[in-house]
Formats: sequence, C-alpha cells, structure tokens
Amino acid sequence: MAERVILSGRIATPDGGLLRGTLVLDDGRVESLREGDAPNRLLLPGCVDLHVHGGDGADVMDGKEGIAKLARFHLRHGTTALCPTTVAAPMEDLAWAVSAVACLPPDRQGARLLGVHLEGPYLNDARRGAQPDHCRAPNWAEIEPLLMIGPVAAVTLAPELPGALELIPKLARRGVRVSLGHSEASFDQAQAAFEAGARGVTHLFNAMRGLHHREPGLAAAALEHPEVISELILDHEHVHPALARLALRSARGRIALVTDAIRAAGCGDGESELGGQRVCVAKGRATLADGTLAGSVLTLDQALKHAVGLGLEPQAASLLLAKHPADALRRQDLGRLVAGAHADVLEVDADTLEITRIFRDGREVDLG
Repeated sequence: MAERVILSGRIATPDGGLLRGTLVLDDGRVESLREGDAPNRLLLPGCVDLHVHGGDGADVMDGKEGIAKLARFHLRHGTTALCPTTVAAPMEDLAWAVSAVACLPPDRQGARLLGVHLEGPYLNDARRGAQPDHCRAPNWAEIEPLLMIGPVAAVTLAPELPGALELIPKLARRGVRVSLGHSEASFDQAQAAFEAGARGVTHLFNAMRGLHHREPGLAAAALEHPEVISELILDHEHVHPALARLALRSARGRIALVTDAIRAAGCGDGESELGGQRVCVAKGRATLADGTLAGSVLTLDQALKHAVGLGLEPQAASLLLAKHPADALRRQDLGRLVAGAHADVLEVDADTLEITRIFRDGREVDLG
C-alpha cells in the first residue's frame, strides 16, 4: 500500500489555473487539495504520452524487456503513463508486441502502460515517412484477433484507403481510439472519417498533405472538428513554432503533445534503428539515410519547456501533456490532480522547469 504523502506548492488545476496549498496523496490516489501557504514550486499532473516507440536503446518491437526498459526511461522524464507504439509490420509481429504488453507485470518504476497504439499497418504508402514498407489496406478479419490478444488503445490509419470507413466504427465500438495519419486524405475524406467515429489525428502536420487554401486537407479538418484531439510533436524539428502556435489557438483544449520517441531517445547522437531501418541522430534530429524524419528523441519534460517557450504558462502547458491526452483515451482518472485520480505527480522547479521529484500512484520514483 502506498504511503500517505503531503506535498506543498502551486498545484495545477484541470482548468489551467493554479491553487497554492497542499496536495494530499493516500493509497495511490489524490485524496484532497487544500488551499494555504506553500513554497514557490509547481505540482503538475504526471504526463501521458499517446505515441512512444522507444527510448534508452529499447523499442516496443523488442518485446517485453524492451517495453519495460523504455517505460522506466520515460517515467524518469515525467511520463507516468504511455501507449507503447508499434510501427507498420507483419501481423504476427504486431501480435507479438501486443502480447508482450499484455504479459508485462505492473512495474512501479516504469510508466503505466495504457494499451498499444498500432501505428499502422493501414497507412498510405505515399505518406509512410519513416514507417517500414508494410503498409496496406484495412482488413477487419486480420486486426480483430489483435484486440483479443491484449490491450489496444489506439489505431492510426489513413481514411482514404479502401475499407477504412467501414473499419473505423468497428474499432470505435470496441473502445479503440481511431487516429488519422500517414495520409493523403482530403478535407472531405477526413470529415467522413470523423463522422464514422475517428477522434484523433496522429502527429498533426507530419506525414500528411499540407494546408492549401483550396484543399485544406486532414490538418484543417482536425483543427476545425470540436471533438478531435490531435497529437503534436513539439521538438523544434517536426513543426515550425508559428504553426504550433496556430494549432494551439485553433484547437484550444484539443492538442496533446507527444514524443514519437524512438529507441535513440536518451542515447545521444549516433546511429540507431527504427523498424529495421538505419537511423542517424545528429544534433537531436533523427533521420533515415534520405533525410526523412524518423520519429524523435524528445521526452515530455523537454516538451514542457518547449511549450513554455511558445508563450504558455507552465500550468497551461501541462494540460497539453496530461489532461488532453488522458481525455483522448477517456481516462478521467489520469492527467489531472483531482480527488480520486491516480496520484501521479511531478514536482517542478518554478524557475528552471526541471523536475525535482516524481510520484507514480503516490510512490516516489527513484530518479538515480
């Protein structure tokens, strides 16, 4: 049983405000928030990452040991819950990855696993980016068995592919979040997918057609739809700051910052791998041999600083890292510091934005 913990500071609230006082954690949950005198430190909810391929040299496609290793790495960088994310691959490899997540025992020193994010294989080959060459049209008969092997939280697909509009409501009825991405979809095709039940967009602006004044495409459809939460990779490589600010204003309350981190995250510059492809990391930029961006080496503690650098207050930036992604998965028990929620808390220096302590389910995480 987790010990009772009392933390003091400026507590981020789900409306983007701050409450100066104490946060009481008991038995792994938030017990209460109490207003009063407190030091000038920030208490933010633990980050939730919808899109993580790897980190610390490990990858989701490595299986159980790799998934456990990357979950521990990202927890030390403030991510208390995440969706292990696959690449496009043969179905037997995807089944193996889903099974690995299903078989992993709980690990208090690792981020909570929220279910697999299948990024593919139902992607448009013309927009596969750094995805391996295993893209194909949607097929319910082959993906349905994966849902019975283990927890699948999300599926990224291209809505313009044959069979996609028929697959979307079937996945949605199973509680799977359908996210549109790696796509050439027009504005109308994206709207049709949202009407069919898709509620997300994978790494907004990346691996999709650009905005055009006569054919605004998927990105504009996502920004305009009131129920769609879009991922955004805020690493200074994937999206220009001006476009990031535009997205944050246009889709207020509906942007979730993600890492799209690969196994090279935390490993510095050098050679790495993604889906069997050689990746080079130089000055924090991960690319294939032809220069195509290959995920990122971002962590969400860095994304917090980048968001503040765009002009957001830390508590407002925290919504993009915690509440919005939790909302995308319909998890009201995560990503917010309210009574009854999981006691996932980041203690952050208000001046430097460095994380000083991390609690997962009320237990302090060893950051050594």
